[in-house]
Amino acid sequence: MAATNGKSGKNGNGGSEAPKKLFGTDGVRGVANVHPMTAEVVMQLGRALGYLIRNGNHRHRVIVGKDTRLSGYLIEQALSAGIMSMGVDVALVGPLPTPAIANLTTSMRADAGAVISASHNPYQDNGIKFFWRDGFKLPDETESKIEAMIAEGTIDHLRPTATKIGGAVRLDDAGGRYIVFLKNTFPRELTLEGLTLVADCANGAAYKVLPNVLEELGAKVIKLGVKPDGRNINDKCGALHPEGLAAAVLKNKAHLGIAVDGDADRLIVVDEKGETVDGDAIMAICTGELIRRKALAKKTLVATVMSNVGLERAVAPWGVKVVRTKVGDRYVVEEMRKNGYGFGGEQSGHLVFLDHATTGDGTLAALQVLAVLCRQGRPMSELKKIFEPVPQTLLNVVVKQKRDLEDLPDVMKAIRDVEKKLKADGRVLVRFSGTEPKARVLIEGPDAKKNKAFAEEIGDALVRALA
Repeated sequence: MAATNGKSGKNGNGGSEAPKKLFGTDGVRGVANVHPMTAEVVMQLGRALGYLIRNGNHRHRVIVGKDTRLSGYLIEQALSAGIMSMGVDVALVGPLPTPAIANLTTSMRADAGAVISASHNPYQDNGIKFFWRDGFKLPDETESKIEAMIAEGTIDHLRPTATKIGGAVRLDDAGGRYIVFLKNTFPRELTLEGLTLVADCANGAAYKVLPNVLEELGAKVIKLGVKPDGRNINDKCGALHPEGLAAAVLKNKAHLGIAVDGDADRLIVVDEKGETVDGDAIMAICTGELIRRKALAKKTLVATVMSNVGLERAVAPWGVKVVRTKVGDRYVVEEMRKNGYGFGGEQSGHLVFLDHATTGDGTLAALQVLAVLCRQGRPMSELKKIFEPVPQTLLNVVVKQKRDLEDLPDVMKAIRDVEKKLKADGRVLVRFSGTEPKARVLIEGPDAKKNKAFAEEIGDALVRALA
């Protein structure tokens, strides 16, 4: 494969536009009660959203959900206050997965949805993701409008009074509605009876939903990460830490282990032998099933620049083309919508089945994987053999600032040196995280030891330049 370099632009995700002040690759995120995740800024975000969604004289409504973080209470109150101060009603649904909010937004004909979550980040962080009335995440240009409104104070004077102020209600049956939706995505002719599954809910938003769905479809479920206390979300559990899941699968002789992250929009599985199966392998398996059922739109799979080249090699025999996007499931979805594709995702486990959902959904994806197991009658350890990853090293480097890599000559020299050593056998990708103060160095090549050394060369150059 020809070597490529994913050079980060000034926004940390490709391109050269000026950095955003609030929004990253997946909403607004940061340490709770520190800018930008303060009550003051969050209230302004709510006001801006409330202003943007108004499209008539009817009562407007926003669905607001959250994960299980301690700071969720603070941010929920501030966001709701901001929305209501613009004359928009709020429906509070409590802890529910991010994709549940997208689903409820469309099913309830709400004007927007908001999720209070920092996804896979530790509990002290928090964030906000917005969905438009169609259930899709806001495009960059809409986020820019929100930022401009806040920075320029263009709506500060708008203050509805009396009956024009928004109100709030709690939607107590929201979880049940979402569970019904999820079960309807699982083929009606199939059942999970006879399967033993381990479900790790990361002490996060899916701690009730995921086990209930699996049990109602007939499985015996061993539950992990279902005792959130506000501080233990993602703590040595869930999709980022599948070690405990693997041990539980082996101990209980389970057929499969299922792990989601804090807001349950991503999926990682563990096979019956205790081995982790990432998003790339899951995409290859599901692509094969979609091809067999003649259900893969335009015979195209959408992935990001982080996906292993082994994914392209796995699906090539079926005549499937892989289209790559920037990192972030929102960019995967944008590409899918733009060109009429139906399936895509990320190596990290964000999997988007556009026929069923508008965003990544860990529980929905798990059901699609389980449908493949049931239909083919083969264990995951056999199914995953269609995907052979090329050795890949990912190094995360903590940085104090994010600058255009082209402005860092020593870093660019290190990148070019590694590319020369890899020649046509590998790939170099260097980018800044959109959600954390980190640079990510990915090296793909035939020799794992050399990959690690190459990544460290570039990582050292980044530390010298930015740490």
